Amino acid sequence: MKLTFAGLGLTGAILMSALCYGDVQAQVTPDGTLNTSVTGNNHYTITNGTHVGNNLFHSFSQFSIPTDGSASFENATDIQNIFSRVTGRQVSNIDGEISAKGNANLFLLNPAGIIFGKNASLNIGGSFVATTANSITFAEGSEFSAVDPATKPLLTMNVPIGLQMGQNSQGITVEGLGHRITSGVFTPLDRTQNPTGLQVKTGNTLALIANEVNFSGGIISTNGGGHLEVGSVSEGQIKLKPTITGWDGDYSAVQKFNDIHLANQSLLDASGSNGSIQLQGRNINLSNGSAIVIQNFGATVSEGIKIKAMESLNLIGNVTDASIGSAIQIDNLGTAQAGNITISAGQLSIQNGGLISTRMFTQASGGNITANVAGSIDISGFAPSNPIRLSSISTTTVNSANAGNVTVSTDNLRLLNGGGLSSTTIGLGQAGTVQVNAADLIEIAGNNSMILSPSALTSTTLGPGNANNTFVNTSRLVVRDGGFLGSSTVATGSSGSVIINASEFVDIKGKGAGSITPSRIVSTAETLDPITQAFFGLPPIPTGDAGSLIINTPSLIITDGAYITVRNDGPGISGDLQINANSIFLDKQGNITASTASGNGGDIKLNLQNYLLMRHNSLISATAGGNGNGGNITINSPTIIGLENSDITANAVRGKGGNINITTQGIIGLEYRSQLTGENNITATSEFGVNGTVEINNIGVDPNSGLVELPANFTDSSQQIASGCFANTASSFVATGRGGVPQNPTEELSSDRTWSDTRNISAFYTTQPVKAQISKSPEILVQATSWRRNAQGKIELVADKSSLQIQPALTCAATSQN
Repeated sequence: MKLTFAGLGLTGAILMSALCYGDVQAQVTPDGTLNTSVTGNNHYTITNGTHVGNNLFHSFSQFSIPTDGSASFENATDIQNIFSRVTGRQVSNIDGEISAKGNANLFLLNPAGIIFGKNASLNIGGSFVATTANSITFAEGSEFSAVDPATKPLLTMNVPIGLQMGQNSQGITVEGLGHRITSGVFTPLDRTQNPTGLQVKTGNTLALIANEVNFSGGIISTNGGGHLEVGSVSEGQIKLKPTITGWDGDYSAVQKFNDIHLANQSLLDASGSNGSIQLQGRNINLSNGSAIVIQNFGATVSEGIKIKAMESLNLIGNVTDASIGSAIQIDNLGTAQAGNITISAGQLSIQNGGLISTRMFTQASGGNITANVAGSIDISGFAPSNPIRLSSISTTTVNSANAGNVTVSTDNLRLLNGGGLSSTTIGLGQAGTVQVNAADLIEIAGNNSMILSPSALTSTTLGPGNANNTFVNTSRLVVRDGGFLGSSTVATGSSGSVIINASEFVDIKGKGAGSITPSRIVSTAETLDPITQAFFGLPPIPTGDAGSLIINTPSLIITDGAYITVRNDGPGISGDLQINANSIFLDKQGNITASTASGNGGDIKLNLQNYLLMRHNSLISATAGGNGNGGNITINSPTIIGLENSDITANAVRGKGGNINITTQGIIGLEYRSQLTGENNITATSEFGVNGTVEINNIGVDPNSGLVELPANFTDSSQQIASGCFANTASSFVATGRGGVPQNPTEELSSDRTWSDTRNISAFYTTQPVKAQISKSPEILVQATSWRRNAQGKIELVADKSSLQIQPALTCAATSQN
């Protein structure tokens, strides 16, 4: 039978290693190089070793612990570091407990690979570093090697400074039963039902650094705060930087990375005080509800979560039950500022309810999210088993603290099928700023097909706190099929401003599948449907103000019912809307509006370099309901065209109608009317109040300014032109001049100059003697009457001599006398 391990990843590599180097047995045996002593069976006691200063060195040929077994290091309590190497080229299979005395840090070094089983646990006072590196390096250049045990090591009392990964280094696997975390949309994570897994005590580091790191339901954690480190390195040196919690990995000298995979509800948990987590690898994947979390409980600032994926970071949510999806999350439940989430990746994908999030539950703020992605960010969909769990990057506050900011830099950002990027407040604190810098494209499209929530890029308030500003910088912005971009309030807080810079175009179009809600860019105070209001405990009418909206782009296209708006459905004011563009095209009910239910309408300013084109029931409107005054509309555009019942309006009900000021070189189709009709209207009316004013300023060239009125009675041209002579075919008419005649009838008079040669041409004249010209009689042609063949055999035409009298040539005078 032929065995193959292709495509099995880390498991295949470890099995291959086991077959090559012998069966993996549950035993701990010394290799005889460093005076290490081991006694016991299944429960192993490890003594002696080599003691140098506060460091203790052990060397094993095998190091494996059976289920419910143990390996106890009986070290002196003054030992600071225990360095253990495995040289027998066999995988360490650990399914029991590893313990040490005092507060010693323990290093376990096995290049052949390490497997932590479901029952593996730690009982040590210090940090724990498990690695498949070839050696541990020290400051003075000495090295503790696991691949060259024959050479007597130069042992040192110094602290370690690095791990040297070799080409033959294998991987680490962590197995377990998976976490049992649950959470509501706006409630903290409940971690109380979690298995313990591999855990170190408060203020220490637990690090797994190998050629490849896989978790299958595995859990690693700190009990009360500390540092978790997971690194996947194929070749190069990882520097160990001492910190207050142990060590941080420095990967700046690494030549080649490998993959990290968390599957089946695996968990990295650094909750407590001063917790921090760092992952670095090539591709980092979280699937089936796996999570990386910190809950900050103390008064010490959390260091946060740092993830660096050289190629891709992928979060695929849990598709099997209603527990949390795959998540990278920080909850602040303490009095100190929460840490940040910092992501660097080649690509970022969040699917099926995956989540990157920070949430503030106390008065302490913080929790920013920063993502620098060289390629694309794709955020799409929701958890099929729990539709309200959306794929997203988000920050949230439910208390008086401010939510963290969200800053994303990428080449392309796609929010699809309900995916979102947002900051939200439901408390007194304000939402965070949302800023996206996308070099090429931002696409926001579709909605959640189960609850019809749109794909969204937004800063939002659902409480008394204010939303914050939203900044978008890109080349191309596409909002389609019900997508949403902007800031909104549905409660007492106010929405923020929205500033968009798109160097090529902004395209907004269409509605979401199964929804009546169009695509839109907004800053609004909106009234939601009663079901949503009840679910979130929202007031029936928002009382906050809407913010302003500014768009800078060469081309703005709004079609198929989509719209741009600043709107307030409550008593508050509407913000202002300003668009600076070369051209705007509105078609098929494309709208630009500023409106209020009862407050004053917002102003609209359109500054265009080329044209404004409105077709098929499109609308530009600044209106107010109730006692509010209509907003003002200012349009500066060389050309304005309105067709097929398109309107520009600034109307009110009981308040004053707004003012419309248009500056243009030409307006086509649109006309001022006192009320709306089925034509293309410009109106500024008030149903019960004072009408506004409409002022249209035409600038540039007046096409009538150069015209001269022609006389009513003009001379018949047929009487002024002599008829040509029928027999004279050589007549001609030549017009010469020095400019003044346009090159075609559509051009104005110009001052073109004809070519002029100013040279002295007298040198070119030559004088010839005058010779008398003797006139010759014209040769008379004679008609041939026969033919003959001459002596050369050629045919000749022959005519008889004739005495025909030649008539003089006809003249115009002679013709007229006939």
